[in-house]
Amino acid sequence: MKKTVLFDGECNLCNGIVQFILKRDYNKQFQFASLQGNVGQSLIEKHELPGDLSTFILLKNDKVLTKSTAALHVFKDLKGLWKFLFTFIIIPKFLRDPVYNVIANNRYKWFGKQDHCMMPKPEYKERFLD
Repeated sequence: MKKTVLFDGECNLCNGIVQFILKRDYNKQFQFASLQGNVGQSLIEKHELPGDLSTFILLKNDKVLTKSTAALHVFKDLKGLWKFLFTFIIIPKFLRDPVYNVIANNRYKWFGKQDHCMMPKPEYKERFLD
């Protein structure tokens, strides 16, 4: 089953994370949609999610995972030693998400912002929903 990552397409950090996933997702289980795009917006509406662009969202097995929980589940599904980062799931969400929020709230200041969503490389194009 495909897993869909919704990400801020204008955020340099978010685009870097998408590139990180693409390079390590050997089974091609992840697909991507920017939160600014039509598909991303329709998925937000379908799952009745807030239109908050600072949230990393993973749609997996009809479940909606957000913030640190979403990121840890992505690591779990990658090949190699990255999956061991999932052990941080034992830290309660109320402790993990504030750290996530600090990074999310400062991502443009620390990593920069693009004027438009990234264009995927041709070999990855079919993995992007819009």
